[in-house]
Amino acid sequence: MKHKLVSGLAMAALLGSLSAAAVAQNVAIVNGKSVPLTRVDALSQQVARSGRPVTPEIQQQIKDEVITREIFMQEAQKQGLDTTADYKNQMELARQTILIRELFTNYQKTNPVTDADIQAEYDKFAAANAGKEYRASHILVDKEAEAKAIIAQLKKGGKFEEIAKKSSKDPGSGAKGGDLDWAPAGNYVAEFATALTTLNKGQLTETPVKSQFGYHIIRLDDVRNAQLPKLEDVKPQVAQQLQQQKLTKYQEELRAKAKIE
Repeated sequence: MKHKLVSGLAMAALLGSLSAAAVAQNVAIVNGKSVPLTRVDALSQQVARSGRPVTPEIQQQIKDEVITREIFMQEAQKQGLDTTADYKNQMELARQTILIRELFTNYQKTNPVTDADIQAEYDKFAAANAGKEYRASHILVDKEAEAKAIIAQLKKGGKFEEIAKKSSKDPGSGAKGGDLDWAPAGNYVAEFATALTTLNKGQLTETPVKSQFGYHIIRLDDVRNAQLPKLEDVKPQVAQQLQQQKLTKYQEELRAKAKIE
């Protein structure tokens, strides 16, 4: 009798431990159906990837959301909504989206951008942007005669900044007295760039410079060597750009290899 009692207690203890383990794997049991903790983990990871910290309060909200979803899902299934053609089509689209995302994530993990890649891209950028930068000011008007009159006025001592604010039709620089800030000559249209690079510091164009925008009176305020950002300051942006380029190339290769009939 004693032996049977001990065996019964042992069995009860074993079943109790199994039940506790089962409960530990679930966030809840809704209408007799287990809701696994893995759903909470998956939703928590989504929140974390969005940049939000998963605090204890947020974690509880996620658990409540998972339970609420199970309640609504059970009701939808009870009404047979999971058997409709629309539901099946949407599920297929969702499946494709998730699988494609996993494909691209896996590609990026197995084909990372290296420090050597980043250095090479930075060196290429630096070579393309090396040279001079110009700080220029201009006054833009519609008619050549008006531009010539302004040049004459400036030669007589007129204030460039005041005339630019009053007469320039370029709203961006006009409001700042004609100031275009620092930029390489290549940032401007060809006619403007050619005239700018022939000026000495502090010099004004002797005649109006015609471009597609109208007539410019240009003043060169200063010249300096191009100021390039340091590699460490732009490394994340360069890495992201290269990663996107690699992914785009991978996508193009997959499309090129596919047999489409």
